[in-house]
Amino acid sequence: MGQICKERSGSLKANLVGIPGSVLGGVAGLAVATIGVPAALGAAGFTGAGIVAGSLAAKMMSAAAVANGGGVAAGSAVAALQSIGAAGLSVATTAAVTAGGALLAAIFL
Repeated sequence: MGQICKERSGSLKANLVGIPGSVLGGVAGLAVATIGVPAALGAAGFTGAGIVAGSLAAKMMSAAAVANGGGVAAGSAVAALQSIGAAGLSVATTAAVTAGGALLAAIFL
């Protein structure tokens, strides 16, 4: 029985080794999403002032309007991207990144 407990505890330790790396990877992904997505959308032409003329966003909006009979449908991909480009990511996403950073600080410091 002692041997089984030793083997189980050894495998548990081996399984826990990758957890800090996984947590770090998840938090890094959230950080990239929080900073990178609005930046990429702005570069594509989805800005707080509206869609930039001649940009990829303008081409997407034009295609969506033609496909929809003259207007962009509420809830469409173009509408959602413009909403994120104009307002940024939600408070919940920003809070998740902050909580992830606090978790990392608790683990590593």
